[in-house]
Amino acid sequence: MKSLYKGLLIALLHVVIVSSLGAKFLYDRVHRPRVWIRSALYDPNLPIRGKYLSLSIEVPAEGFTKQDQIYGTYPNEYFTPNRCNLVLRGEQLLAVANDRGDFWVNVQRRDNSLVAIINGQTAYFLPEHKSGLVLHDRSEELWIEATIPRKGPPRPIRLGIKKAGVLTPLSTD
Repeated sequence: MKSLYKGLLIALLHVVIVSSLGAKFLYDRVHRPRVWIRSALYDPNLPIRGKYLSLSIEVPAEGFTKQDQIYGTYPNEYFTPNRCNLVLRGEQLLAVANDRGDFWVNVQRRDNSLVAIINGQTAYFLPEHKSGLVLHDRSEELWIEATIPRKGPPRPIRLGIKKAGVLTPLSTD
């Protein structure tokens, strides 16, 4: 077989592999559930280039055990275990405690409920011509609409801003 045909065969194989991955993501986007998840920006440390936002997702937590620890003279509470699985219940994504879970988590108490913060699992890529995201005041919250795959982290579809209880999706143009 000539080297030209070998090269074309390898190129075709690469196109098939990438296309099958794209088809899987499109299939998941159509058939898997979507939810809005509260999110926050954090400073990324990834070697990739381009305009993207690194997001941490914040979901209600359940099954975590409170532990008290004293640092010097200050009492501090933390929650164990430090791993969880993400479970979809109804229209809400939850972090369920699991020692062998898929995600590392920080659990905090907010307004008499537990919130799990999963860092570093989600990157949202911006088009080159789009400016970065700016929250105008502290009353605005960043949310993402995401597809929930059977396994792995949520896959973001679009961003939204929630202000005074109203969620407004951002335009993608």
